[in-house]
Amino acid sequence: MADRLEESLADLAESGRRHAVPPAPERIRARGEQRRRRRRAALASGGALLAAAVALGGLSLVRAARDPEPPAVLPTSAASPFVPPTPAPGAEYAEELAYVYDAVAEGDDTVRVTVEPLRTARGGATPTGEVHTLTLPRGTPVETRRLSGGKPADLRLDELLDRLAAGPKWAFAIDYDGEGRVHSLREAYWLGD
Repeated sequence: MADRLEESLADLAESGRRHAVPPAPERIRARGEQRRRRRRAALASGGALLAAAVALGGLSLVRAARDPEPPAVLPTSAASPFVPPTPAPGAEYAEELAYVYDAVAEGDDTVRVTVEPLRTARGGATPTGEVHTLTLPRGTPVETRRLSGGKPADLRLDELLDRLAAGPKWAFAIDYDGEGRVHSLREAYWLGD
C-alpha cells in the first residue's frame, strides 16, 4: 500500500510540472515594480508623519517657553491677613463680633464697610486692633434694634448707609456661611445693655 501511495504522489507531481506554466517575465517585473512603489510610498508617508510629529513637538516646547503656565494655586494678597471664620461642625453659620463703620456705596450693587473685630470680656467688648474691609451686596439683611429706634427691625444694608458712615459706633455679629460669604449682620445691641 505504501508503494502505491508513493507511485500516485510521484505521478501527481510529474503532471503538475507538465501543466504548470511559469509567469511571463513582464508580469514578474510588474509585480516587483508594484511592490517597490508600495514600499517607497509607505516609507515616504512614515517619514512625513515623523517630521510632522517632531515639528509639533518643537512648536509646543517653544510655546511653553514663551507662555508660562499659570500657577496651580493662585497667590493670595498679603495685604489682608483676614480669614473669615468657618462654622463649627453642625452649625450653618460662623459669626464675627465687630464694629462696622465707614460704609460707602460702590456702584449700584455693593457697599464697602470697614470691620474692626471685637473681643468680649466681662459683658463688654474691646477692639482687637485688627481692621479689614468687606464689600457686601446692598441688599444684605441687617437685624437692628437701636439703629431702628429701639424696635427690632429687619433692614437692608443700603438703608443704613448714612448711620454706618461715621466711625466705630455700632457693633454687629457678622454671619459667615461655610464658603466665607457674609449672610447677614445682626446688631449686637446686648453689648450695651
